[in-house]
Amino acid sequence: MKAVRQHEFGGPEVLRYEDAPVPEITKGEILVKVKAIGLNPPDWYLRDGYKMLPPEWQPQVPFPIILGTDISGVIVEVGEGVQEFSVGDEVYAMVRFPSYGPSQAYAEYVRVPVTELALKPKNIDFIQAAAAPMSLLTAWQFLIDLGHNEPNPLQPSRHEPVPLAGKKVLVNGAGGGVGHFVLQLAKWKGAHVIAVASAKQESMLRELGADEFIDYTKYNAEEVVSDLDLVVDAVGGSTTGRFLKTLKKGGALFPIFPLGFAGADEAEKLGVTVSATQVRSNGAQLSALADLLDDGTIKVVIDSVFPLAEARKAHERAAEGHIQGKIALTI
Repeated sequence: MKAVRQHEFGGPEVLRYEDAPVPEITKGEILVKVKAIGLNPPDWYLRDGYKMLPPEWQPQVPFPIILGTDISGVIVEVGEGVQEFSVGDEVYAMVRFPSYGPSQAYAEYVRVPVTELALKPKNIDFIQAAAAPMSLLTAWQFLIDLGHNEPNPLQPSRHEPVPLAGKKVLVNGAGGGVGHFVLQLAKWKGAHVIAVASAKQESMLRELGADEFIDYTKYNAEEVVSDLDLVVDAVGGSTTGRFLKTLKKGGALFPIFPLGFAGADEAEKLGVTVSATQVRSNGAQLSALADLLDDGTIKVVIDSVFPLAEARKAHERAAEGHIQGKIALTI
């Protein structure tokens, strides 16, 4: 089969479109002929060796590796013990996250554990289906149902979603992959949502349900809002602490990318919870989300699409930033 592999860490130039062996499935696995692939930040983090992490957390990978987790496609083979799916089923999945190896998403065929797979939503295309899993599962596990008990190395306590109905919620980075799903799920649950993004994304975000919009190129959101129940910072990082002062006592700050947060003492003084989690593969949750994608409750916004052979260009697009929705690859 054709796949995009890398033999060393580095920039987009290390991605090679080349021949690779078709993966062999084992008990409880399914072989999917891939139609489309969704890109996510962990793809480029792994590509360059997770350089933002402390050395002891940086992965030691068995090169060559294939990047990616999110796929949609058609089942061509089912392994022993698989009864939930059949050859010919159209499916989508987030494959084995967090892990890495020789059978990930940037390839014509991918083997998938049956527990990570769900039937593809019927009313969206393969590109939209492939673009959804990681970002949508992240939004779901932060806001609605964690769905796993895996410990988070960055905090001692289990992440707990908070009630959203009637609450005032700000989404920073609302135009991005995770952000535009957070906005829609919060609206679905009855929240009043303030979206923070660039001006070019305002019309799209209002169509998705934003009640208010803040152009971050003109205003610092933390200076113009207050009395919030929840801030979901889809940008995160070291600047996320600036939102603490916008929250009412008992409110919560959920940084999607929590590395670099240094405001724990301030949060405690303000009576604010700061919590995050790491998304995990979950076929049952994708099955539930398929219904919301099918009936249009949740829409998938596509920034750009590239053929698999041009994965390098897709990563270069990601490096430009200001992504509206998701980037995808097609086969």
